[in-house]
Amino acid sequence: MITEPERMTSEGPRARYRQQVREEIQQQAWQQIESAGASALSLKAIATGMGMTAPALYRYYTGRDELLTQLIVSAYRDLAELAEAAAISAVAPQCLIAIAGALRQWALAHPQRYLLLYGTPVPGYRAPDEATELARRIFAPITTAFDALPGTDGTTAVTFWTRLHGVLSLELAGHFTTMNFDPAELWDAEVRSLIQPGRVAAGRASRP
Repeated sequence: MITEPERMTSEGPRARYRQQVREEIQQQAWQQIESAGASALSLKAIATGMGMTAPALYRYYTGRDELLTQLIVSAYRDLAELAEAAAISAVAPQCLIAIAGALRQWALAHPQRYLLLYGTPVPGYRAPDEATELARRIFAPITTAFDALPGTDGTTAVTFWTRLHGVLSLELAGHFTTMNFDPAELWDAEVRSLIQPGRVAAGRASRP
């Protein structure tokens, strides 16, 4: 009979190896997404790149949707942690400048991850509740900050969030490249106009 300590000892290395392989699969998936977009994600190509057979890969992920979910949850969690850290770096309204700056820096550093979260949905994929909760976690510091400001309501935070994504999506798509202005300057001006510049201390928002 196998005792509990023996079971833990025998399963521990297997569990660590399984987690390591899952993380390697995720890395391969991010490389695919960064080169061709999320809609081109192929478990068969990932298996080939890792020197595995496709059936072997399915021992670690049941299919494309499970892998996509893991990637989306990971990206949302990273962005949520950045937003929360920015939110506590200053009081409102300056913390809104910090949150906006963190969003832009992350998106410019990881454009395909941003597009996986906020771009065109992957055909046939439906995000689970966990991803929705993480998306709310990113938005929560913004609503909290606007709640602390006089003269704002529930729509103010939504307007702030949607307009920032509009500017950022245009920048990531390259629509500003032929225009004679600095996208960072536009971003800075948009953020300040949205939080009512009269309330914001002088100074520029940090830029990536």
